[in-house]
Order: sequence, then C-alpha cells, then structure tokens
Amino acid sequence: MNRTEGAPVSPEQLIAEARKAFFTVFAFLAIVWLVQLANAAQDYGLARDFGVSSGDVGSLPHVLSAPFLHWSWAHIESNSGPLFVFGFLAAYRGVARFLGLSLLVALTSGTAVWLLEQGDAVTVGASGLVYGYFAYVVVRGLFDRHLIDTLIGLVMAASFAYLLTTAVPGTPGVSWLGHLGGLVGGLAGAWLFRDRDRGARPEAAAPALATGATARAPKRRSVPSTPADHPRADLHRELDDLGLL
Repeated sequence: MNRTEGAPVSPEQLIAEARKAFFTVFAFLAIVWLVQLANAAQDYGLARDFGVSSGDVGSLPHVLSAPFLHWSWAHIESNSGPLFVFGFLAAYRGVARFLGLSLLVALTSGTAVWLLEQGDAVTVGASGLVYGYFAYVVVRGLFDRHLIDTLIGLVMAASFAYLLTTAVPGTPGVSWLGHLGGLVGGLAGAWLFRDRDRGARPEAAAPALATGATARAPKRRSVPSTPADHPRADLHRELDDLGLL
C-alpha cells in the first residue's frame, strides 16, 4: 500500500485498496475454477501431473501449482467460500503484501507435504492457502496494532476455530500436513509483513533534556495525510485513533 512513512491511510485509500483486493481474490478464484474445468476434462490428469508427491524431487516445484488444482467438484466447492472470505480479509490492506503472503503460504504448505507426507499420495488443493490466510487474519491485528483488524481476528478465531481440528496428526481424508504448513506460513507472514510504521517511537526532545529541563514524552499521534482544513480531517484523525486506518 503506498504511503509515506508514519502517515496513516485515508478512508479513500483504504476503500480503493479493498476494491483492488476484491477483484484480485475474485480473479484468483476464477483462475482456480478455469483450471478445474481443464483438469476435469482430462480426467484429473493435471492434478496427477502437477500435484505434490512426498520426496519426489521432480514434484518439488509443484508446490506452486498444487493450490490451483483439485480432485473433484466437491473438493473445489468446499475450498472456494473460505478461500474468498479469508483471502479478501487478508488482502484488503494491501494487494502486494497479500501476494507475498500467498507465495510464502504456498511454499510452507507444499514443503510440509513434500517433506513429511507418508506414502505415494499426490496432494493438491487450495486448503493450505485457506489455512494460511486464516492464521494471518487472526493475528495480523496484534502485530499491526490495528484495533479493527484485532477485532476481526477475534471474530474469525471464534467462528472458525473448528478448522484447527483438521490440522492435527491423524485427521483422515485430508492433508493435515498441508493445513498445518499453511497455518505456520500465515503466522510467519503476519510477522514478516507487519506494519512497522505504526510501532515507530517519536524522538525525544533533545534541547529540553540537554538543559536539564523536565520534559514529558510526547504522545504519539498520527497526523492524517489530508490537509488540516480538509472537511473530513477530524474524521480521519478519529478513525486513526481507533486503529481503523
């Protein structure tokens, strides 16, 4: 998200970024469904050829193609709703950050399967991304110090805690390793892609300290990127104080 260091994002910028996030996630989901059409037409040959096989060096690059592939229509239908919801929530504060997160989660999820999966099963599906986005959304607000994102994370954690039951050893019928790897990638992404500007501390007033005068450390207050005489400057300031910007 384009912004000057230490300056908050205006509501207009946030809305514009959310609009980009919506179309980005929608386009990604459309690609996944188009790939499914081609995959089903070939009797799921694409899934067999470009899925992740544990320990097979030739399939290691497929950690990037496997999220686009599914084994059945029921498989893709079960992933599509959560993928769109969590994907949008992960992307609405910055599409570039979201793309970096998606790459990281695909790598951690696919690599966990490649390294640790037992047997000769071929693993495909976007569920690793779903779990990565879920973990990212749940903890992002804590790292970014955004009140609204923290509240969203709490709601998502309370509403979808059951997802964690399919990321533990022994879960039948699913790749729990892919889910667990996605969770790890999402948590790592929340830390790596955190908003560092909000945690910046203002510099102390050097002249006052140099003369021995007692100085009270100024409270950090973000200044809206809009001019002070802008009709919505006060609104922007209040939204930033609430952690909404």
